[in-house]
Amino acid sequence: QVQLVESGGGLVQAGGSLRLSCAASGRIFSWGWYRQVPGKQRELVAGITSVGSTNYADSVKGRFTISRDNAKNSIYLQMNSLKPEDTALYYCKGWSGSQIYWGQGTQVTVSS
Repeated sequence: QVQLVESGGGLVQAGGSLRLSCAASGRIFSWGWYRQVPGKQRELVAGITSVGSTNYADSVKGRFTISRDNAKNSIYLQMNSLKPEDTALYYCKGWSGSQIYWGQGTQVTVSS
């Protein structure tokens, strides 16, 4: 069983930046950052494959950057030019073979 632990969330003013981290206790091949607000479905924010290919939700393109450090079994989400609508609970998700793992989430709140 692989555990994922997110960190780096917090309160920031609109236009500011935050960097989220997610560390895994075991090897993860592909990763994703998701977010969820109350009453809405969890949505994909950004993903990165085992070979480093990335994809982003249209709403964050040009503002967010996902990266990975294989040696540390970790991923990161650099979030710039944050907007109030980015406020959500952010989760990391990892795939290892047929297994899927989720972190516990880290809250990001952007004030206007």
